[in-house]
Amino acid sequence: MSGSLEGRVALVTGGGRGIGRAIVETLHAAGAAVVIADNGTAIDGTGADPTVARGLAESLGASASAFTESIASPSAAAAAVAQAVERFGGLDIVVNNAAILRDHFIFKADPLAWEAVIRNNLDAPYHVLAAATPVMREQAKAERGGKPYRWGRIVNIVSSAGLYGNYGQAAYASAKAGLVGLTRVVALDMQRSLVTCNAVAPFAATRVTEGIKPANPEQAAYKERALKVPARPVAELVAWLAGPEAAEVSGQLFGVRGREVFLFSQPRPAARVLSPGADGLGAAIARELAPHYVALGTDLEAFSGEPVV
Repeated sequence: MSGSLEGRVALVTGGGRGIGRAIVETLHAAGAAVVIADNGTAIDGTGADPTVARGLAESLGASASAFTESIASPSAAAAAVAQAVERFGGLDIVVNNAAILRDHFIFKADPLAWEAVIRNNLDAPYHVLAAATPVMREQAKAERGGKPYRWGRIVNIVSSAGLYGNYGQAAYASAKAGLVGLTRVVALDMQRSLVTCNAVAPFAATRVTEGIKPANPEQAAYKERALKVPARPVAELVAWLAGPEAAEVSGQLFGVRGREVFLFSQPRPAARVLSPGADGLGAAIARELAPHYVALGTDLEAFSGEPVV
């Protein structure tokens, strides 16, 4: 991928560590200038360490810049976008990766934890895209990078927890499911500007993986295997989605686990029945719809098999 992103500018949230850092390094190696938006918070969203982003930016050189405020506000998101434009001349790639985790069973709900997770994991990507997409639309009109404009790329890092569910992750799974919905809408909204928007569910060793508390043997097996999976393959898919070969790919939901790359299905009607009225509705559902019900199960159980690394 060396040189495939030459001239482009990327903004990566949560880019200082783990998967985000791998994405930053891969985009940079492909030629992109990168703004690393990371305030160095703990996995639960507490505290801050600005040296996380600054240290990485310094190691990458003049074509990298650190943004060390929390991205979870409209003003901070706008400031990060402005930094990319002012420092490097534009903004072509946005990767929404930053996330925090505060797990609670729903019957032990903590409203403050819910609000913090939704604010960081769903509101923040919305604020970033609300600030970035007008820039990308103007760049499309100006035909930045050539005619027609083909540089605009958005990648949202989601989670299989938002697709399958997982014990105690009401906030995290809801935010990530919401981000899948946001991906589809942004893909539609930006279609005329030839800006793509896709989602990637990563499987790799991260602070989130390290914090998993297995509830059964299947989940224990998932954690053990997940901790062996490197972040680099996730970054390579993100870089491909940001590159010229993926100019026609938009609104899709991918997964990456080591060398395995998945394309997830998306919710569409699986079966249909015409209601015969209240008296016969139950029998009709049992006959036509019940065979298509999806069994309860977590993402950890679904992906507990041995990864290909």
